[in-house]
Amino acid sequence: MTVAAEFGGASRPHAGGPTSPEKVLAPVLSAFWDAPESWTLETYLRHEGYEGARKALAMAPDDVIAYVKDSGLRGRGGAGFPTGMKWQFIPQGDGKPHYLVVNADESEPGTCKDIPLLFANPHALIEGIVIACHAIRSNRAFIYLRGEVVPVLRRLHEAVREAYAAGYLGNDVLSSGLDLDVTVHAGAGAYICGEETALLDSLEGRRGQPRLRPPFPAVAGLYACPTVVNNVESIASVPAILNKGKDWFRTMGSEKSPGFTLYSLSGHVANPGQYEGPLGITLRQLLDISGGMRPGHRLKFWTPGGSSTPMFTEEHLDVPLDYEGVGAAGSMLGTKALQCFDETTCVVRAVTRWTEFYAHESCGKCTPCREGTYWLVQLLRDIEAGKGRLEDLDKLADIADNINGKSFCALGDGAASPIFSSLQYFRAEYEEHITGKGCPFDPAKSTLWADNDAHLGVNA
Repeated sequence: MTVAAEFGGASRPHAGGPTSPEKVLAPVLSAFWDAPESWTLETYLRHEGYEGARKALAMAPDDVIAYVKDSGLRGRGGAGFPTGMKWQFIPQGDGKPHYLVVNADESEPGTCKDIPLLFANPHALIEGIVIACHAIRSNRAFIYLRGEVVPVLRRLHEAVREAYAAGYLGNDVLSSGLDLDVTVHAGAGAYICGEETALLDSLEGRRGQPRLRPPFPAVAGLYACPTVVNNVESIASVPAILNKGKDWFRTMGSEKSPGFTLYSLSGHVANPGQYEGPLGITLRQLLDISGGMRPGHRLKFWTPGGSSTPMFTEEHLDVPLDYEGVGAAGSMLGTKALQCFDETTCVVRAVTRWTEFYAHESCGKCTPCREGTYWLVQLLRDIEAGKGRLEDLDKLADIADNINGKSFCALGDGAASPIFSSLQYFRAEYEEHITGKGCPFDPAKSTLWADNDAHLGVNA
């Protein structure tokens, strides 16, 4: 997967046209990803690094919270909850330590935005941590990183070391009176630890399982103290807002979903990678500037926010990719993982592979998810192999309905989403597997299964 700032060079085939990158993309976080040694403090400082932190530290903490709230920044981890409002929930004057926890456990199939961001520009996150900790009156922050990405872990450790040496972390940050320590913690690779309360349990040394809420993390989070849990991209977006202004931020995106964001484009596309643009652009625009689907093929179905969001089809190419637009069309923006599949892809097999992932990653704490995902896999495997019955389709929908909204956390909802949406748009394909006694698709014609299941974002 390529990583580019403005998607320069070969990834800008229509420069100057009606949907040229200059008119569509908005590189901020990725503005200098292609620069030599973009990850170093020296490079970051050349691009106005830590200027936002200087401005924030000169403001009162409550004013910083109000400023971020007024900017309209929404969480980039999937739910889209207003970031400033989340900070505002932290009780003040309670006499307890306050913590900031950055969720870098990027595990959603198809999602690849936080890891490239940390690899290419880790200081954006560190600067955002300084601002956020000042705002919520915290002296301790944790970055919970997915442990498999060892090169990113090493680069992040080095960035933290540079920040300490330069006085951006540690005692009396930038002579502001703020004392701040940052700990980088590597997780062991459990998908469930992407759920914020399971992440907190894992960070405390326990088995990662979702907690009962209330109490919410803002009241009793890490070590039973007030805690803010934010996604990497959410925190990394804050410095630019403080440096360039909330009004500048609102010039991008839509009224209710302002600003810029990273879109992960993958699958059967000519140029997969990270495309940073304003919220509200469409997949048609992104495909236009990225070279479209692979030559000789057409789009069949796609996910707007990873495999846990209801799938879309070709008729949804012009849906605005913001929280309101995608929601109105029947899905969720989620992590903005745009997985595109062409006509050679078997929907039943794709959904089966996703469901196998969710069954494997279920923590087993609640019955609907633990048992439901298991039985979904059994039914889907039979249908794919031509051993299913037509009544199995209603059974699939019934099991998914018994998981959706009834599991302990959102993993169950995510597992049910591809079931509901694939039956809605491709029920005939399921029926063809059953009546035809097997899959009508030739795996040899699809690159999706040629080497492994990397395009799906799951292990083979």
